[in-house]
Amino acid sequence: MRIYKFGGASVKDAVGIRNVGKVLKTMGTDRLGIVISAMGKTTNALEIIIASYKSNDSVYLKQIDVLYEAHLAIIEDLKKPSEGIDDESLVRFRESGIDKDLKAIIESLKGELLRNKSRNYSFLYDQVVSHGELMSTRIVTAFLKACGIPVKWKDARQLIRTDNKYRDATVDWEQTEKQILEQCSDELFITQGFIGSDENGFTTTLGREGSDYTAAILAYCLDAAEVTIWKDVPGVLNADPRVFKNTVLLEKIPYDEAIELAFYGASVIHPKTLQPLQRKGIPLNVKSFLNPKSVGSVITSSKHLVPTTPCFIVRKNMVFLRISSRDFSFIGESNISDIFHELSENKMQVGLLQNSAISFSLCIEDKYGRISTLLKGLEKKFKVSHVTGVSLFTVRHYDGDTIEDMEHGKNVLLKQRAQDTLQLVVQD
Repeated sequence: MRIYKFGGASVKDAVGIRNVGKVLKTMGTDRLGIVISAMGKTTNALEIIIASYKSNDSVYLKQIDVLYEAHLAIIEDLKKPSEGIDDESLVRFRESGIDKDLKAIIESLKGELLRNKSRNYSFLYDQVVSHGELMSTRIVTAFLKACGIPVKWKDARQLIRTDNKYRDATVDWEQTEKQILEQCSDELFITQGFIGSDENGFTTTLGREGSDYTAAILAYCLDAAEVTIWKDVPGVLNADPRVFKNTVLLEKIPYDEAIELAFYGASVIHPKTLQPLQRKGIPLNVKSFLNPKSVGSVITSSKHLVPTTPCFIVRKNMVFLRISSRDFSFIGESNISDIFHELSENKMQVGLLQNSAISFSLCIEDKYGRISTLLKGLEKKFKVSHVTGVSLFTVRHYDGDTIEDMEHGKNVLLKQRAQDTLQLVVQD
């Protein structure tokens, strides 16, 4: 069994959906499970709809209509003649009933909001945003079937069982494995990424990188031979080409190295996706949907990074804090506990930390705009200085030349070196 995952960028329009068909015909469809994300920026649009609804602004109904029209336009585009799509396939797609299916999902979305009585934002969020994946998978399934690819649509809410921690649900592995083995024995199926359901049948979502995680869950339960995530890049690079020059494709990445890179902020695969794959030694490929026969990258149980090369990560708009005791006493365990309590309460993500006898330095991401609240809490006990708008550079597998190049021309506020990792806090 193989599992493929196509993200929102790969199905954002009719061209992308046609290309999914080309990838499948190129790579073969024998014993294949396919995971599809919501199209393009659909999830963002649904979040705006929720915000309008929560502010008692009836414009949310018009926003839903706009979302419907955008998906309907993609369907209409798919009905038009295109290179590689024969007339019979177009006729089958036009007669597939996909227009009615889309309308039904939109009506379900409106009904979800009109009937809602819950004040729990996270619960409402999951019931609403899941409609993005329902729409995309219905459209892609109808098109693939019309093109002669006999794919079967599966509802991920009937496959993946979770607890009721909405927006970041935890998988019930025993129930999930049972459902997947019962329902996914077909040789070719398609399902939604990101979503599941709790014991009461309410929709849940799996949190950050949820669609990748769905692919990993299916692979684990089906003992798949491999997972492939299809992107608009050639694979995993050693740096962001928008920031660094002369980037290199990483052909083989050990599981633990991929987790390290993700921890430091690289846009590779989230650790929670890798964990079930690592347990069964299932390799994860990252390949280009524009060039499916290309080598790409594979995350696997290999011992070494191939090629062995420095990997560069930069996180911008960070906050640098230096915390010290007011009376020049040691920063001990109880002080550190107090500091991390404040960080946790304000949902700060720590990218770097360093402590000396009388001070504690951190580089943090203020994702939820709570830096003022954090500073007030810390200043009750400590002397605190801070610098906003800094960048955190991390280099895995650095060498002497790398250190010199990274520091050149930069105002370095803090440098930290470990055996394999160099980190610099730089004032922009």
